[in-house]
Amino acid sequence: MAQWPRYTDRPFPAYRFLPGRTPHPRRHPEGHSFELPEAQPRPVDPQQWTTSEDYLYGIDLYNWTYWWEAHEVFEAFWHAYGRSTPAGNFFQALIQCAAANIKRELGHEQATRNLVLRALTRLRDCPVQYMGLDTESLAEQFVHWLNKSEPNVHILFTLSKEGGTTRSR
Repeated sequence: MAQWPRYTDRPFPAYRFLPGRTPHPRRHPEGHSFELPEAQPRPVDPQQWTTSEDYLYGIDLYNWTYWWEAHEVFEAFWHAYGRSTPAGNFFQALIQCAAANIKRELGHEQATRNLVLRALTRLRDCPVQYMGLDTESLAEQFVHWLNKSEPNVHILFTLSKEGGTTRSR
């Protein structure tokens, strides 16, 4: 695996969850998060995203293909910010991006397409630079990923003060 950026020092789970292939993290006694409390991140001002260890960890999880685990972190933010807020919209887009990766890995292309199309709608409603991501570039990369990508390619979320997104293997 390529050397991708890490934004936190938090350790990754023992394995990445894939439905039907690995034990459910929370429900199965062998799950990596069995009986652990769920993430409850605190919302931060979107301009202060660099101060949110939970957000940065969610990005790490996503980048390193822990898509279900990233989905859980992003969903906790979605609830914390409120579903109908600008930040809630952003986090729902990230949730859909993570879920699309899971669906593609499991071979469910129609579900992948549906999730990406929903994420694109949400990303287009976000400011171009939001919480360290260039949402316009992210949307473009997901269109390319959906229509033309090779197997085992996923979008790498690169955070910067200006925003940034790159495609990587």
